[in-house]
Amino acid sequence: MEGYKREFIQFLQKAGVLKFGDFTAKSGRKIPYFINAGMIKTGEDIATLGEFYAKAYTEKRGDKKAVLYGPAYKGISLAVSASVALAKQGNNLPFFFNRKEVKDHGEGGVFVGYVPAEGEEVVIIEDVITAGTAIRESMEILSHLNGVKVAATFIMVDRKEKGQGEKGAMQEIEDTFGFPVYSIVDVYDIIEYLEEDSANEENVTRIKNYLAVNGAK
Repeated sequence: MEGYKREFIQFLQKAGVLKFGDFTAKSGRKIPYFINAGMIKTGEDIATLGEFYAKAYTEKRGDKKAVLYGPAYKGISLAVSASVALAKQGNNLPFFFNRKEVKDHGEGGVFVGYVPAEGEEVVIIEDVITAGTAIRESMEILSHLNGVKVAATFIMVDRKEKGQGEKGAMQEIEDTFGFPVYSIVDVYDIIEYLEEDSANEENVTRIKNYLAVNGAK
């Protein structure tokens, strides 16, 4: 396993983002582990997370320009932290996010921050994709921006699960919307990391059993 992947998984555990137990995903699936970006609560942790996103962005897109979009609510801090980290590297990208409710006073509208203009590219910054539900919701919101192209999505963890059919959720998103989805790590990286310590045997078994049913073919 690449060193940065191990560092990232260790960071997720230390920050309380990666947890094991019994959870229900947005898709309704009962899952044995949970990735909760809402557990990022300090300046140091959100700065560190932003650096990992920036590393992934630069690795996949170089210094290409785009507007970073963070879906409310968790995605807001993710997009901001990625934007700050990229700016420190010399790639100063604007960001924006949506309101859950459309504001009917003041400046109004559903978006906050830099609103992309026609011809500009948007990159979605999310935490995870399980069945692809959240990304589809984001695409519906972004469809109101005329002439704006979504160029990619970056997530923390690829859960390697089925989407709405037998294909992986990430593959379905790519096939449906025509842009790539990149992850910093995937569930098999997490399994590999956990298998280094026999104390994690139960969690490894539960994740493997879950993937046997819900994993992408």
